Amino acid sequence: MALPNYMTNVSLDNTLDLIRQIAESTVRDEAVVVDQEAKWPEQSMRTLQREGVAGFVVPKESGGLEHGLMGLAKACETIGEESASAGLCFGMHCVGTAVIAAKATDYQKKHFLEPIAAGEHITTLALSEPGTGAHFYFPQTQLLSLSEDEYVLRGKKTFVTNGGKADSYVVSTMGVDPDAMQHEFSCMVVEADRQGLIWGEKWDGIGMRGNSSRSLTLDNVKVPSKNLLGEQGDQLWYVFQVVAPYFLTAMSGTYLGVAQAAFNEVREHLQNRTYRHDGTSLSQNQLLQHRLGSIWAKIERTRQLIYHATRQYDSGDPAAVLTIISSKAEVAHCVVDVVNECMTLAGGIAYRENSKLEMLLRDARAAHVMAPTTDILYTWLGRTLLEQPILDS
Repeated sequence: MALPNYMTNVSLDNTLDLIRQIAESTVRDEAVVVDQEAKWPEQSMRTLQREGVAGFVVPKESGGLEHGLMGLAKACETIGEESASAGLCFGMHCVGTAVIAAKATDYQKKHFLEPIAAGEHITTLALSEPGTGAHFYFPQTQLLSLSEDEYVLRGKKTFVTNGGKADSYVVSTMGVDPDAMQHEFSCMVVEADRQGLIWGEKWDGIGMRGNSSRSLTLDNVKVPSKNLLGEQGDQLWYVFQVVAPYFLTAMSGTYLGVAQAAFNEVREHLQNRTYRHDGTSLSQNQLLQHRLGSIWAKIERTRQLIYHATRQYDSGDPAAVLTIISSKAEVAHCVVDVVNECMTLAGGIAYRENSKLEMLLRDARAAHVMAPTTDILYTWLGRTLLEQPILDS
């Protein structure tokens, strides 16, 4: 089943077939424990590493598979269909990888990208902060220059997916120059074993319970200057050229998978539920047939929007920014509406504690509040369409 590490010519279809095999075995088997115990999906993540797909977006020159945004959407959808937490954990690893790879130096390729491709290193993002909320693109974390070769970081991050589990963290910071403009912030890779990383309590959300989405205090963390991504003040470029497309796509794919899982669950229920008093099946009820058809259509049109957006991005179409932004906003409405409707169609049996649909409903609700929130995304869309600056002044 495994793809050898450093296989640079594996097709996307073959990689996705392998991911589906992993999703339908390891990820599925671990999903209930991940949810009930709020446990990071370690078996799933380690299997994805071991089977050679951790380098999903790593460039081929660094030993990776170099699959694009379309591939990421489908991979997260496939994993997310079995476990939303596993889908997002894998997705955030890929987002962090893409940020490192965007302008990687030779040192960064050898120290980060090659180990990621070899299945020896997990990375992730650390952007959100308690003081800026959903406006993750305005970090307050300080980056101070100690010498020509070393920086020190001071600040606090929140909702770090894979928190305390990854081998490195892509951290956004304010600009080094105290007179730097607000948008002139930087991006650093911080290894997990550096002194001064202090993790907050275990994540205990109502859904997405395996994300290990924890707070992180950076207490005078010393980092070599060679860990700086791009140039000082370069992070706004990263936000809209790399972070936003990959981040939004990873979430969109994952939540599309959640919607599909709910659909699969209720379709099976309608096919198998038979009334004892007259022998009729729910699948024969015209109203239920109609409602199931409308659910399928909602999922499918959202899926095609996501696929269209990622195809645009992979082809270099500048219009992709609009469709990628709208994809995450639309999938949030889709997944919440679909899981709610599926729970209604399944009836009282779906309302019991720890039912599959109950778990999916809790996972789905996070789609609207995960930054960038749905409201922020629609505002970005409106500003872009009106040719206004996309961010606050």
